[in-house]
Amino acid sequence: MSGPYKKNLRHPDESVRFEGVAEDIVEIAGFTVARTVQDPGWRWPRTPAARARCVNLITSGWSSQAGGERSFGDGTLLEWGPDDVFDCPPGHDGYTIGDEPCQMIEWGGVRTFIAPRTAFGDRFLAALLFTDLVESTAVLARIGDVAWHELLSEHYNVARGELERSGGKEIDTTGDGLFATFDAPARALRCAASIRDTAGRQGLAIRAGVHVGEVTITQDGVRGIAVHEAARIMSVARASDILVSDIARALAAPAGLAFEDRGEVALKGIEGSRRLHAYLHGP
Repeated sequence: MSGPYKKNLRHPDESVRFEGVAEDIVEIAGFTVARTVQDPGWRWPRTPAARARCVNLITSGWSSQAGGERSFGDGTLLEWGPDDVFDCPPGHDGYTIGDEPCQMIEWGGVRTFIAPRTAFGDRFLAALLFTDLVESTAVLARIGDVAWHELLSEHYNVARGELERSGGKEIDTTGDGLFATFDAPARALRCAASIRDTAGRQGLAIRAGVHVGEVTITQDGVRGIAVHEAARIMSVARASDILVSDIARALAAPAGLAFEDRGEVALKGIEGSRRLHAYLHGP
């Protein structure tokens, strides 16, 4: 849609209700925005949703998005109240403080929270995406610390917007890149291409790797040999490459995506070789 337009949270695109939490959600300009009301005494369930990054504005009540030995590993306790805007990384507890509901506006981590993929500790099949900025040290040396920090923050914000639009779930940041999961490799590939293109407009270059495999949710994130393999695929990519495992290519090909065969490649720490492909474009 061209030109300005609006939506109203009183007439949401989607409403989600479960014990202790109400979410009214709109999708606008590629963003997912939600009004969340958490009841007094509500506490974040110990599920994969606790891996969500939260970017919120508290409009009333009080909330803690950390606390305890499971927060950030050091017992950090952070609390937010009315008019506080906060950005809290994945891997935290969360609960309502006090005797009144906590109401907030969320525009980061919404889809991770309301659509957890599976029960804590279960194994599931996922498309895995790793991205990495190429020659970031050289860029840092050229533009300096302050400019680099601003550029990197902008890159992460744009990349996270692409994840939201593509249905990806951010798991972690990895140096100068991201690790995310998707429910289908075609989504991961299109997201990787969008991140690459927007990075290019920022004067940055990324490389990416996509693989499909069975993984496990743990307290430390997503684990499994498939995660290591996806990271190794990314590590052999050249600047602007989006390299794909053979299984990811096979599963994504019916969506009309085009690939270039890169042959058999040895991946560090992985027994044997793997046939890799470069993602070229979608339909």
